[in-house]
Amino acid sequence: MHLFYTPDILLTSQPLHETSGDNTFSYTLNEDESKHCIRVLRLTDGDKIILIDGSGGWYEARITDNNAKRCKVNITETKKEFGKRSIHLHIAVAPTKNMDRLEWFIEKAVEIGIDEISIPACHNSERTIVKSERLNKAAIAAIKQSIKAYLPKINELTDFKKFIASAAEFKGQKFIAHCYKNEIKPHLKTLYKKGEDVLILIGPEGDFSVDEVKIAVNNGFKEISLGTGRLRTETAAVYACTVINILNE
Repeated sequence: MHLFYTPDILLTSQPLHETSGDNTFSYTLNEDESKHCIRVLRLTDGDKIILIDGSGGWYEARITDNNAKRCKVNITETKKEFGKRSIHLHIAVAPTKNMDRLEWFIEKAVEIGIDEISIPACHNSERTIVKSERLNKAAIAAIKQSIKAYLPKINELTDFKKFIASAAEFKGQKFIAHCYKNEIKPHLKTLYKKGEDVLILIGPEGDFSVDEVKIAVNNGFKEISLGTGRLRTETAAVYACTVINILNE
């Protein structure tokens, strides 16, 4: 099964006026997807492919013109809200020093299941620039790999305090994971209530500052543990993502 990301499909597809009366549409892949389809995968006229728009649209199609720059297909079947999730999982993870590690988190989180990702710049963050284009490319590759029709929203890098202020509008459960040993914190799996939307804060390599933890708690975030071991930032974020998905199975 070959998947292609086509976010503009509803805007640019054209109806076919066939005598058979079939409700089919014509669509042209962009140059990058056309090249991958024809030159890399070596697909040709008559081959079946799947198109996804990132908003839950799933389109079964057949190649009609195997042009490596403008591959044309006929859409034969459409499904809406394909694989729609029952909750909204939002993980806010501080930017890692190594950009590759952040991309790794996004790849794995998308494969596991996530709806929104934020990148709060914290006091101990060692990275001040995050190229959102790279992160979106990683997410697109991951939805194609894991056969998903929804592309998670990836927010721009933002100041920690601004992010906390914006989180006031979030109506679900809110948690902050940190490693301070001043008290025994409950594990995420014991506090989270199945079936509810959730926002989880994961700190940078040097953890959140004490002030950041206080700010989060004062704004409705509950302190949690992710186990007894000390996890890397991206590992902690993937772990939290996994826990929520398992609890909602």
